[in-house]
Amino acid sequence: MSDERGPDYREVNFDGLVGPTHNYAGLALGNVASMSHGGLVANPKEAALQGLAKMKALMEAGYLQGVLPPQQRPDLGALRALGFTGSDERVLARAAGEAPQLLRAVCSASSMWTANAATVTPSVDAPDGRLHLTPANLQSSFHRFLEPATTGRVLQAIFRDESRFAHHPALPATPAFSDEGAANHTRLAGDHGEPGVHLYVYGREAFGWGGESSPAPKRFPARQTREASQAVARQHGLADHQVVFAQQHPEAIDAGVFHNDVISVGNGPVLLYHEMAFLDEAGTLEALRERMRSPLIPVRVPVEAVSLEDAVGSYLFNSQLLSNPDGTMTLVVPGECQENESVWRTLQDHLLAGANPIGEVVVKDVKQSMRNGGGPACLRLRVVLGAEERAALAGRVLLDDALHDELTAWVERHYRDRLAPEELADPALARESLTALDELSRLLEIGSVYPFQREGA
Repeated sequence: MSDERGPDYREVNFDGLVGPTHNYAGLALGNVASMSHGGLVANPKEAALQGLAKMKALMEAGYLQGVLPPQQRPDLGALRALGFTGSDERVLARAAGEAPQLLRAVCSASSMWTANAATVTPSVDAPDGRLHLTPANLQSSFHRFLEPATTGRVLQAIFRDESRFAHHPALPATPAFSDEGAANHTRLAGDHGEPGVHLYVYGREAFGWGGESSPAPKRFPARQTREASQAVARQHGLADHQVVFAQQHPEAIDAGVFHNDVISVGNGPVLLYHEMAFLDEAGTLEALRERMRSPLIPVRVPVEAVSLEDAVGSYLFNSQLLSNPDGTMTLVVPGECQENESVWRTLQDHLLAGANPIGEVVVKDVKQSMRNGGGPACLRLRVVLGAEERAALAGRVLLDDALHDELTAWVERHYRDRLAPEELADPALARESLTALDELSRLLEIGSVYPFQREGA
């Protein structure tokens, strides 16, 4: 596309496949949708097919689309580490009877939200000319803390060429370095091939800054620390002139904005954000303008147009902002945006009719994901890659028609169309999931990335 330096650098959206144990357990404190839908019956097959349909539609529109596999669930190893012993059937039965919330946690399909999988710095920004990846530690919630080890193996299996790709360990899994990945990170540049500026958004400071503690949310926890964002930037070798650290507004967190990508989204030179996204809105914009080589194009949505409640309920800002060959941009929004009158009116009258590059709004149904608190932006990890880097990817992870059809058939074979929380203890579900994942790893040609495949190896 023309938003590159020549034909080389392209943005690839790696979407997470929804796993076979997709369920509504209401595990995520601060995620209003997740909490409000806890206990409902889920449809794993529909969820996975909705995700694949979104991927295929974007691929057919000319965007590069990748796929990341789900995690091994249920995570019986985690239950055994917590003292549950015996056969798989016995472990599941005891967990269901003694600690049902733990069982729900080890069955979570939350890895489908790959915006939390890692933070990525493209090679065009890194001092060593390699693409850098750091898996998020996701320490703020137990069900997501289980993900980083497998995430790291998956990323290493795909981005295998050490001369082009650099992998860093997840940060220490402590509250001081709480890291939620790319959901709190945005890269802004005139085009994908231009050196970019990295906007890291955090909710709190673990050790204080400048001798003073910053304002904190009162209702829900702030998941990302400034210290974690700084550490990732250091791992990737970014200099001061390449980074901006901005605090998320605590009132937004208390309204259910658990990640920055629920209140702002950026791509290229455009930053689409809600008035209440940043504690210091003016300072954040000024810092970005000072560092960017190309002019920043801020698109501000005032609270009078869309309230915080409507922003969270519709996931307007958890949309995908995609660059087009003619210099315009397409915004991919969840169906809930069309159902909210003020949000839909703002999209038509403020964004599409405004003086900004957003020229098209595309509505996608990802309702199964939305009920658990993840919209289109949550479902993808953005990776800017040059042509040679794309050619160096291992495995079969770039979507084409053949892979889409095979993945659709795989879902149809292995997924249930109904899953209630009380059914998570079914030993047959665990066997079905392992069979499906073993087949998937061969289909994607990524090797033995799952614990069950590596036991005794």
